[in-house]
Amino acid sequence: METIFLDNFLDNGIIREEAFRQSVNDIDWSQYKDKKVLIKGCSEVPVPTWSYLIITAHLAQFAKKILYGEACSAFEIYTDINNN
Repeated sequence: METIFLDNFLDNGIIREEAFRQSVNDIDWSQYKDKKVLIKGCSEVPVPTWSYLIITAHLAQFAKKILYGEACSAFEIYTDINNN
């Protein structure tokens, strides 16, 4: 399973929308084709809901499954039913 850490999107300790969107646009999302992907939030920083939505929208074009949370107790938020 691949993991996307939202900590990697922090800008001076917080997620700023403009910088976040630029970072998301710079990612080659095709690297997640047909993979299970876990989106892991920040442990010490509040994460805006929109950040999960933006990443999920990009991943859904490629990923087989998208999960949120910790690997041991992840919550599934998307499954590609066409290529399952």
